[in-house]
Amino acid sequence: MAVAAYSPSTSRARVTSALLRDRGAVLSTAFLSLIVLMAICAPLISAITGHGPNDFDTAAVDTDLGGVPRGSLGGISAEHLLGVEPQNGRDILARIAYGARVSLLIAVSATALTTLLGVVLGMLAGFYQGWVDQVICRVMDFLMAFPALIFMIAILSSLPQGNRPVLLVLVISVFGWPYLARVVRGQTLTLVNREFVEAARASGASTGALVFKEILPNLRSSLIVMTTLAVPGYVGTEAGLSFLGVGVTPPTPSWGQMISSSVAWYSVDPMYFAIPGGFLFLTVLSLTVLGDRLRAAFDAGEAS
Repeated sequence: MAVAAYSPSTSRARVTSALLRDRGAVLSTAFLSLIVLMAICAPLISAITGHGPNDFDTAAVDTDLGGVPRGSLGGISAEHLLGVEPQNGRDILARIAYGARVSLLIAVSATALTTLLGVVLGMLAGFYQGWVDQVICRVMDFLMAFPALIFMIAILSSLPQGNRPVLLVLVISVFGWPYLARVVRGQTLTLVNREFVEAARASGASTGALVFKEILPNLRSSLIVMTTLAVPGYVGTEAGLSFLGVGVTPPTPSWGQMISSSVAWYSVDPMYFAIPGGFLFLTVLSLTVLGDRLRAAFDAGEAS
């Protein structure tokens, strides 16, 4: 019988209790809940405010001053709660909400695909070993040898515009899965010869039963932590690629795209840079802190 890395009921309660006692984890979860709520309710936010992400409001900018938002703090007012973009007057709140939807969708999708590839290929390499392990390891070494960001830029620049979010997910996943697969392979190698796996094999368990009932449950805590830490990296990657002009393209809103557009305006309208930059920074920080606290909670649970 498998000796799981943790008992589902007791460990879940222990991890939850540890996170609730941690102020950083609570604040991070609260902010991420706000971002997710904004992303889900983006159409509702636009309906309530009366401003879509691509609606121009020329009355909110001063054309005599080159399109600078009217009023202080980048045009923040009761009508535009986070101000407007210079020149065109697009509502920043609406674009932040829709940009959150794009960023989170790409990051979560890339994490899911990366996890699927990393777990499947890593477990295959660790379980079967031999020539299977050699082939998968050589592919991992090949992909990890590339400077990922440079090749992402080169590949995305050469591809047709098409559906950019889908292309971003695929390109990010191609370069992301080897890092998870290497960890999964190492842990599978340590588990495959453990007593409970040998006992299940001796009792006539099939390969599927050995993988899904004996080995995979013991990887669960590591996978949860690693995927949680992968999401902020992919949020930043998407923003960076969009900032450089090879990611999400207009008119689809993106935080990286907004920051790129704000560079020319930061001296006269710093809020246009500060607001999307602040949302991006706090989102990545919250995801990183939550992932780190999850790792600490699982480590404490396994040690107890």
